[in-house]
Amino acid sequence: STPAMATDAHKRTLYVGGLDENVNEPILHAAFIPFGDVVDVQIPIDPQTQKHRGYGFVTFELVDDAKAAMENMHHSEIYGRVLKVNVAKPQAVARNKAVWQDAAYFEQQKKLEQEKQGEGTAAPAATTSEPKPAPPPTAPEKKE
Repeated sequence: STPAMATDAHKRTLYVGGLDENVNEPILHAAFIPFGDVVDVQIPIDPQTQKHRGYGFVTFELVDDAKAAMENMHHSEIYGRVLKVNVAKPQAVARNKAVWQDAAYFEQQKKLEQEKQGEGTAAPAATTSEPKPAPPPTAPEKKE
């Protein structure tokens, strides 16, 4: 099932073209989050101009969410600019360099990893910060 997973991965990533120069990753994220869990948003920056080239990529957790977002957001507007939304071609994402070479992407992935690890270990730490007066388990038995 490895090839199927690889094709699914690219179907979860949408190419979003026609972006206004004021659109940034948080704005793009906010525009697409109503359709499902967004796991990554990238707007490649042109090294010469330090501005983006008017397109970005939004990756969803689920293929169905990406499809719904594409169907609803294609030809919609952000800041008065009409968007083109399609399934991203795998080579389009890594046009100039591998995605993981992008420092911002790396930092974002690192942050996501820390959040995931944090969720697993947060439970014991949370009990110390919010005290819950729990009766000892033997208390109800004393009624008899």
